[in-house]
Amino acid sequence: MFYIFLIGFIFISIVGTLLHFTYELSNHNKYVALFSAVNESTWEHIKIALTPYFVWSLVDLYLYGNLNNYFFAKLVGVLSIVIIIPIIFYTYQIFTKKPILFIDIITFYVAIFLGQYFSYLSLNMNDVPHFINYLSIILLTIIFGIYITATIMPIKNFLFKDPLTNKYGIKGHAHHEHKN
Repeated sequence: MFYIFLIGFIFISIVGTLLHFTYELSNHNKYVALFSAVNESTWEHIKIALTPYFVWSLVDLYLYGNLNNYFFAKLVGVLSIVIIIPIIFYTYQIFTKKPILFIDIITFYVAIFLGQYFSYLSLNMNDVPHFINYLSIILLTIIFGIYITATIMPIKNFLFKDPLTNKYGIKGHAHHEHKN
């Protein structure tokens, strides 16, 4: 089971990295925007980690979906990524006063690694009560819904604001700057 965790980490890392560029490469396709980074906001970097995480979860579901803790473990992984990326990103900037690309890249991979690792640990712990798994399914569905809609209808807060254009969501992409 541990090798599946490592393969998942590699898959999520590679696909997530590619998703940083796919919106631009797709000539700003609105469907590609749902799953790719459309600007440089913290949320969009979380999104490009979650996209392959959700896809990899389909592989996990086939292999481990019959385990009692499966959905709880997936929720732990998703929440880890959603929490770790902004915590590291905004914490180091307290000291540096600006983003540093190298640290941002490392942060992305650390969040994916820890998300996969915490999910792996959760999958292998004592069984959680069934209602926790049902609650986890509901929360994963809500997170996925937010994930899909937040690019088109972003929340107006710092996580969703592109630091380069000072705009939100798909309108925060630099190509929109030239149209306005």
